Amino acid sequence: MRALGVDLGSKRIGLATSDRSGTIATPLVVLQRSGSRATDHQAIARIVEEYEIECVVVGLPLNMNGSMGEAAKSALIEVDQLTSVLSVPVLTFDERRTTVTADHVLMQQNLNAQERRKVIDKVAAAVLLQSWLDGRNSAKDAEHD
Repeated sequence: MRALGVDLGSKRIGLATSDRSGTIATPLVVLQRSGSRATDHQAIARIVEEYEIECVVVGLPLNMNGSMGEAAKSALIEVDQLTSVLSVPVLTFDERRTTVTADHVLMQQNLNAQERRKVIDKVAAAVLLQSWLDGRNSAKDAEHD
């Protein structure tokens, strides 16, 4: 199953795709917010079609204690809007610490702050998607035991 990971931000949207087997997530692109959610969602819809995506996984920014704050509530509203535009299932997945993890990965690659800012959103989307894929694949393995 080919999936698209989406890291919603107020200024940028990070996107990552999985391989066709649903095993490995790869950073794809960072979309600059246009000022119109409808326009942003159409851009995502074009990517879903172009890459033959079968499932979209959107990061849900829960508070560190697992509760839903304003960011998570806003993300759920946007997920509802996105669901009405896309013809594939749209799921949410806990994205706590994905940006921190992505930043550590990029620092290990010796990228300076400016270089990291350009790519961190798509790397965070890949971290999010990889976590979702790993959880999904672990559940499948458990079913077969």
